[in-house]
Amino acid sequence: MDGLQLSYEMVLVDDGSKDASAAYLVEQAQADNRVKAIILSRNFGKEAALSAGLQHTCGEAIVVLDADLQNPPELIPQMLEKWRNGADIVAMKRRNREGESWAKKSGSYFYYRIMNRITGSMNIPEDTGDFRLMSRRSLDSLNRLPERNRYMKGLFAWVGYPTEVMEYDVADRAAGETKWNYFNLFSLAFEGITSFSVAPLRAMVLLGLITATLGGLFGAWIVFKTLMFGNDLDGYPSIIAMITFLGGVQLLSIGVLGEYVGKTYFEAKQRPLFIIQDVIQNPPTSAAIPDPAAAEGKPVNVT
Repeated sequence: MDGLQLSYEMVLVDDGSKDASAAYLVEQAQADNRVKAIILSRNFGKEAALSAGLQHTCGEAIVVLDADLQNPPELIPQMLEKWRNGADIVAMKRRNREGESWAKKSGSYFYYRIMNRITGSMNIPEDTGDFRLMSRRSLDSLNRLPERNRYMKGLFAWVGYPTEVMEYDVADRAAGETKWNYFNLFSLAFEGITSFSVAPLRAMVLLGLITATLGGLFGAWIVFKTLMFGNDLDGYPSIIAMITFLGGVQLLSIGVLGEYVGKTYFEAKQRPLFIIQDVIQNPPTSAAIPDPAAAEGKPVNVT
């Protein structure tokens, strides 16, 4: 960032960590007035922590980076160039997914395509994460969205604005191990689908219609068979199979419906998305480093 010769700030969010991360961020913020540390009161989850950071930025261009440095900061100059050329959002697409299992790659491939199919006009760039640049006006639009159930990839796409996609190679983690297992990924995927589409509810209606039709045909076959060939005691296994199948369909339908009711329940309570314990920042420098683009009337502060 120093090589870009422009004014910038770093907003670092601690999402209720159990190690010394919060103390380290406080130390950095006290030593450098370009650093702002946001310490949440507990762990609220990635989407809430990201929202907290985005609500406390003041730059004209905002870059979202993961702390593990798998998102290369070296690409920020290229992202800024696309922003200066008119892009409000620069979404970063992973060029390769080396080191990931076949199941994870396949799941990601099908998920983005299904998601874009069922959400209609909203298009989420495939194989993109939270790594992106946003203009001030696009971020202001995002911060006006009030929902508590936040799927950030979907919200980034929902606000619209001119978007450019850049490809990049994912770097190795600088430290630590990922906490995202398959269950977390599935939960996030399901959160995204239910936050932006009612397709699961419609699928349950279709499944119920198919089941009722099959049940009616089966009942008609039983009547026909009894009238033509008489009645016998056979059929116990098929009855048990039908009961089990119908019970499963009913429980699945109730579960999907409950997911939407639960979202409504949490939205109705109007609890804050996160609680901030501390915000640490020394008074920022009053003089911004000049940038050639500033002469053209476009602010260049970067968060």
